[in-house]
Amino acid sequence: MRLRQYQVDAFADRAFEGNPAAVCQLDGWLDDALLQAIAEENNLSETAFFVAADGRFALRWFTPVAEVDLCGHATLATAHVIFEHLAHAQPVITFVTRSGELHVRRQGRLLEMDFPAIAATPCALPEGMLAALGRQPLEVLAADDYLVVFASEADVLAITPNQAWLCQLDLRGVIVSAPGSEVDFVSRFFAPKYGIPEDPVTGSAHCVLTPFWADRLGKTTLTARQVSRRGGNIGCTLKGQRVALSGSAVTVMESELRF
Repeated sequence: MRLRQYQVDAFADRAFEGNPAAVCQLDGWLDDALLQAIAEENNLSETAFFVAADGRFALRWFTPVAEVDLCGHATLATAHVIFEHLAHAQPVITFVTRSGELHVRRQGRLLEMDFPAIAATPCALPEGMLAALGRQPLEVLAADDYLVVFASEADVLAITPNQAWLCQLDLRGVIVSAPGSEVDFVSRFFAPKYGIPEDPVTGSAHCVLTPFWADRLGKTTLTARQVSRRGGNIGCTLKGQRVALSGSAVTVMESELRF
């Protein structure tokens, strides 16, 4: 079997920035074990697989170790492939996913994703998290991941987490965030139990971060930067129970899988 595959840097204005994702177009769904093996072979934080059907696209996302319910940067990367390489003529792409229908709109050089807003609930600091992150947070909340809030961007940048401890968490991972010095807020994201020690730029985390910071800062349109080593910028707008996340993407590789 031969499959066309693209590697795309999402939330990036040029190659080798943002978050890389592999994108594979399928004529029909392959066995789940094979999809997982391809994702493991790619060894990127996400590999996206999509199947076209009736003007929409079924979309699934796999880390090197597991399928996930929602992934922002790989959705952005897939939309980029469909617009740029498959010459999709309509201004909006509809994806059918485990998180419901997701829409991506082309707006000039940017792609805007329509995602669900996810509310985080205040919770107690999990035992061991203070030692694992190495500094005292202002507050801790929980959704699919823990959201750990610090006073400053410098606090977020200084964190060197205990990855072994993070692997024992009951939730998917940990988002750390603080007000930004040049943007409204900054963040980092760690999910080693899913094979992602630190994700370069995490769209799904901003489904939590957008409503949180919109409430704290008193505005619905925000600028954000994920301050990982590669880093990336995300435009965030709260629209009721939805969030609009915008960014650009760049294709860095086209290849053929053979097996």
